Amino acid sequence: MASGNIIRCCFFMPLFFSFLMVSAQNKGKVEVVKDPRVDTLIARRAELEKAVGIDQATGFRVQIYTGANRKDAYATQAKFQEQFPDIRSYVIYSDPNFKVRAGDFRSRADAEKFQADLKKWFTGTFIITEKINPPKTDSADE
Repeated sequence: MASGNIIRCCFFMPLFFSFLMVSAQNKGKVEVVKDPRVDTLIARRAELEKAVGIDQATGFRVQIYTGANRKDAYATQAKFQEQFPDIRSYVIYSDPNFKVRAGDFRSRADAEKFQADLKKWFTGTFIITEKINPPKTDSADE
C-alpha cells in the first residue's frame, strides 16, 4: 500500500510542477514600472550639462598608442604634447591595454588631416569614433 502511494507521488509530483511552470510564463508581455520622476531627472540632467558646458557630441579622435605598458602610454602622451601643445590628448585604460587618443574632431576629414600630420612622429595611428569634448573656447572671443 505504501509503495503505491510512493509511485503515485513520483508520477504526479513532476506533472504538477511542470503545470505550475507552464502556467507561470507570460508569453511576449513585459511591463516596465518606473517612477515618472525618472524622466524628469534625465531631462533636468541634460539641461544642467548644457548650462555648465558639458556638451558631449559624437566625433573623432586619432589613436596614437596601444599597449599594456602604462609608462610607455604616458611617455607617448608627453611626446605628443611636446609636438602639439594645443591639442587635447587622453590616456584610456581598457583591460589589458592603455590607449592614447588625441583630438576632438567633429568631422572625419579633420581627423584624417591631423592623422596625416602625425605620421612624422607616430606610426600605426588610426581614427576612432567616440564621444568628444567640445573644442576649447577663448574667453577673449566672447
